[in-house]
Amino acid sequence: MTSVSSPAPYGRAMFSVDTIISWYREHATDLRTAREEQRELLVQAPMHPKLDDIEAEIMYLAVRALRPHTVIEIGAFHGWSTSWLLRALRDNGDGILYSYDRVAHARRTLPDGLTKTRWRFTHGDVRTADLPADPGFVLIDALHTAGFARWYTTALLDHLKPGTAVAVHDVYHGRRPWPNSEGAVLLRWLRARGLPHLTASRHGDPDVHDHLTGVKRRLRMAAAVHSGKADPMAFFGTAE
Repeated sequence: MTSVSSPAPYGRAMFSVDTIISWYREHATDLRTAREEQRELLVQAPMHPKLDDIEAEIMYLAVRALRPHTVIEIGAFHGWSTSWLLRALRDNGDGILYSYDRVAHARRTLPDGLTKTRWRFTHGDVRTADLPADPGFVLIDALHTAGFARWYTTALLDHLKPGTAVAVHDVYHGRRPWPNSEGAVLLRWLRARGLPHLTASRHGDPDVHDHLTGVKRRLRMAAAVHSGKADPMAFFGTAE
């Protein structure tokens, strides 16, 4: 079996449990509002969410805390992750989201109030697109193949500036990714560069998942917005 790196232990790197807890506490009021807005959006539009609550909230909180001016989203689908990112930029009062997808469903599901001034959508294959320079946050949730992972690790991740925050979805549906999967390619890339990562996946790192679930409960955010059951996203920062 291919050897892969393990999730980062508490207290390491850009995404540590302690840091995320501090973000939850600092932005609790705005996050409660964003959760309610997302719950209402889910009623109004056929979003088919792919992100579970904890990973969507960590993404929102990272954008709030790190305040990137430029955010890249590869894979918008129906716009669930897009709407979370746009709310974070709105609440920061600054920033542009550049989204890329081979389908344009998100154009029909996202409210104008979120997209009018902060969203740039490119319909097509991201591999042929001109990406904006120096993003501060990157979300990758698109073609889940080893080949696509080899493309984005070399064509995108290798060229990010130090200290860029990155989130990649669908890595930890189990304790470890399958050996020849997208997740395995990503984790080998992280390991080769000595970059730790964090997941709140209940399968990949149940201790982190349970710890953050307890924090959410104490902050009165236990009720589900979207009832996903995986939280498979991996979070990391590029080397400083």
